[in-house]
Amino acid sequence: MLLTVQNVPAEPRIGVGELNSLMVQHLPQKNPQARGKPLTVFEQRLTLFPGEPPVTFLIPGFKNYHCGQCHQPERLVAKAAQRMRGVFARLRREMPAIKKIPLRQYIIQPYTDALLQPGQMAHATFDTIRVSPATILIDAKVYDGATHRHETLHLTQPFLGRVNELEAYGFNIRSSAQFLILKYPYFADVVQAYFVPEMDRIMKDYFARTIREDLKVPREVQWFLNRFDETALKKLDQAVAGLIPLLQEVSRLNREHPLKAAYWSDRLGIDAFLLELSAVKLLPLPEVTVSDKTRAQAFSIFELQMSKDDNTRLGYVIDRKKESLMTLKYGKSPADAAQRLALYFHFLKQRFLDSEGNILLGVPDPVDFRNFVERKIQEVEKMVAYPGMTAIERQAGQAFIEAMK
Repeated sequence: MLLTVQNVPAEPRIGVGELNSLMVQHLPQKNPQARGKPLTVFEQRLTLFPGEPPVTFLIPGFKNYHCGQCHQPERLVAKAAQRMRGVFARLRREMPAIKKIPLRQYIIQPYTDALLQPGQMAHATFDTIRVSPATILIDAKVYDGATHRHETLHLTQPFLGRVNELEAYGFNIRSSAQFLILKYPYFADVVQAYFVPEMDRIMKDYFARTIREDLKVPREVQWFLNRFDETALKKLDQAVAGLIPLLQEVSRLNREHPLKAAYWSDRLGIDAFLLELSAVKLLPLPEVTVSDKTRAQAFSIFELQMSKDDNTRLGYVIDRKKESLMTLKYGKSPADAAQRLALYFHFLKQRFLDSEGNILLGVPDPVDFRNFVERKIQEVEKMVAYPGMTAIERQAGQAFIEAMK
């Protein structure tokens, strides 16, 4: 058994047409159990590193879908194990504060179900990562393992919610600045206000490129593969370097205050909320040139929106930042979009930082906060009860529930 730690090198760049030909042979199938047929499962346990517990590798449906016509299951598992060694090594190198990565199970799942739905590339549940065969192809030939790193980071996170995705996509941008664009709700406003003022134009140019809708290759994968303005990408690379300290602060907040971090992100409906707080804590504020009267009017609008709890109390999904900025825009004060965004960051610093620069995540309504946490626990309980969950996932899921109570 090979135990040497190596970063799996990126494969040579592939064309969209060639990738499509490979994906057509590895598209997600229907779950045979849904049609009353038994599901065959190939299982093998391998140790990723000396002295650590073995990981269970599963390929459910290997015989059902005749995968053996082209593949040897032991070879697929060996490649998956080596892939995960590289993921672990990079995660430990770039995020040394994470001491434990609780991966106990890795599932190559050729079919869709509630745990790996159509269009979903991968899913981290409880001590488990599920990936589709098509995802493995994309991750190896296009994303250089970013999906596996993303899902592995999820295994280490203490709670649920938007902030988990922010932290995980923040890990993705370290491998390619294109993820700043592809996952723009998590980054665009901070990048525009602090690093790349022309971010809006770059995004429009990026998504304006022609893609082929007749292919099985996802749209974002085609955009990633297609050539783009190198000058713009270099600017985004520089932005990523500037974002690293902010992302480290996001990780700290998410791990030291997981419930409150999740609550505020969901209450405000802002994917980038913790990143924005980190920006106003660690970076100089963008310049504001409007009058004191305009500033006060803007702050009153921000305060009104930020005080609403419809998202957590009633289950709405309203981005309070977007609502505030739209109100300012159509009120024509200020007319400049950059100044509206700058005012937002100034408000965040006043509202969520104390005089010593510490981020304040105190909850204004303990009852709403408690209800929010209880609903999250119910979501996990519902997932753990799903028939497709493995024994390892159920055990880890129950431990997760107990830790949240």
